[in-house]
Amino acid sequence: MSINTSTPITSPPRIAVRAIIVRDEHILVQKKVDASYTLPGGAPNPGETLEEGLQRECQEEIGTYVTIKQLRYVADYFKPRLTTPPSIRQQTEILFTCLVDKNYIAHNGTAPDKRQVDVLWLPLAQLSTYPLRPKTLVPYLQNIDGDDPVYIGCLETV
Repeated sequence: MSINTSTPITSPPRIAVRAIIVRDEHILVQKKVDASYTLPGGAPNPGETLEEGLQRECQEEIGTYVTIKQLRYVADYFKPRLTTPPSIRQQTEILFTCLVDKNYIAHNGTAPDKRQVDVLWLPLAQLSTYPLRPKTLVPYLQNIDGDDPVYIGCLETV
């Protein structure tokens, strides 16, 4: 599937690696300045493996290293960007299930994302009531132990 839009797509496509961290029926998320929520993670630096990039991003954004358990989902995401003029970033989202230390308390790391204001545990059962980006990821996160395919297709199009 290709996206059909008059909005320019920034190039080249970007890889983003993210952590799905669930504990006691809650999922760890970053709260953004626009009051939306995202999973911790971002783009690996040149020369970093996916695991190295995810570890660095978690240390910077949520203040801890994670135990990476397994690759859970891969998806395409055409992310609207707040640029002038408006543009779209094409991303391949690679999501791993991860664990944090049982004593971990949610907090910003040493170098949080520039739009990140907090790190929180949100209840999985009510996740659909929060403005998680991308929203179409919510059912997959709520069924994390299910038998969904690894490649889940395109999360959202504009």
